[in-house]
Amino acid sequence: MDTYRAIVVGCGGLGSAALYRLAAELGPGVLGLEQFELGHSRGASQDHSRIIRLAQHQPQYAALASAAYKAWDEVEGESLQQIVTRTGGLVMEDRAARRGAATGSRNIEGYTAMFDRFGYAYEVLDADELVARWPQFSVSGDVQALYQPESGIVDAARANATHLALARAHGAEVRSHTPVRSIRPDGDGVVVVTDTDTIRADRVVVAADAWTNQVLADTGLQLPLTVLREQVTYYSTPHLAEFAPSRFPVFMWHGAHNFYGFPVYGEVATKLGQHMGGEETTADSRSFVPDDVRRERYAAFLDAHVPRFLGPELYSKTCLYTVPPDQNFILDRLPEHPQIVVANGAGHAYKFAALIGSLLADLALDRAPAHPVDAFTLDRPALTDPTFPRSFHV
Repeated sequence: MDTYRAIVVGCGGLGSAALYRLAAELGPGVLGLEQFELGHSRGASQDHSRIIRLAQHQPQYAALASAAYKAWDEVEGESLQQIVTRTGGLVMEDRAARRGAATGSRNIEGYTAMFDRFGYAYEVLDADELVARWPQFSVSGDVQALYQPESGIVDAARANATHLALARAHGAEVRSHTPVRSIRPDGDGVVVVTDTDTIRADRVVVAADAWTNQVLADTGLQLPLTVLREQVTYYSTPHLAEFAPSRFPVFMWHGAHNFYGFPVYGEVATKLGQHMGGEETTADSRSFVPDDVRRERYAAFLDAHVPRFLGPELYSKTCLYTVPPDQNFILDRLPEHPQIVVANGAGHAYKFAALIGSLLADLALDRAPAHPVDAFTLDRPALTDPTFPRSFHV
């Protein structure tokens, strides 16, 4: 039986980052296993762009935001690849559309409270100030905006490939087209079963996202995860200069629906998505056919608020969010089997992926994580109390 010091199951955003950090520390003897081709489009880590931002409305994420930027800087410094593009970023709130809704801290005041607490620079703009600075927007007096200059784009596909290349440079082995059928504790180690091999490892990191419960089945742990099919659309706007990254920021819109948008990047097209609200599905039964209702919703929003962002649809594509009931990450060792670490990004982790890789390496190597992860444990009520409320449409 082959033996490894550490195995990472799943080579998407979190898994590839963990593989790199483990290999950088341990050298040869680290193995990454991916059930599909590397860079596949079946999970959550596909596509060109994710928003990176200091703007967080919850303290457990605001506390990690600056460290995430530093982690990406480390990856860029070693690889000499550009992964982060700063564009500036807007959080916009349509207060009329949200009036009376339970938004918790997901509002302008929630974001500014975290900015003030952690010392991040920002500007609050009314509708007129927003349009004066970015005339691409069409908004009314009920809209308020928050601008933060450090926001931008993380190139997800490029980052995954970079993490894997760096892991190999440090001696890691990567096997694609290798589904994991079982992991089970074996003394102080773990036995990992694939279609062709039975392998032993001192430590295993499970970063299997929508397939997490399948991978964990023989550990006795099953997590209350919901898989949602989400969607983005690229538009071939004819107004390229107006939506270049140097002229147009990434944005989030909190209104009747929560949208997020990108300048021209990756494709010669703008990009819009909606956060949460997708249909429930499973990793194996999901459809890859885009939803026309969402297409129409996106176009209506853009026609009303960013009309020149629109153009002929280049394409729409779907991806998966795998979400605990409280929408928080999972980053923890199994309580009864601490040689097994579980990671779940709850559909919003990519901006933190480089940092999460380091935190997972800490957990796998029996160290206290370098940054706080108390909100992401396996023993919290959202994962242990079957009556814990869930809501994925806020």
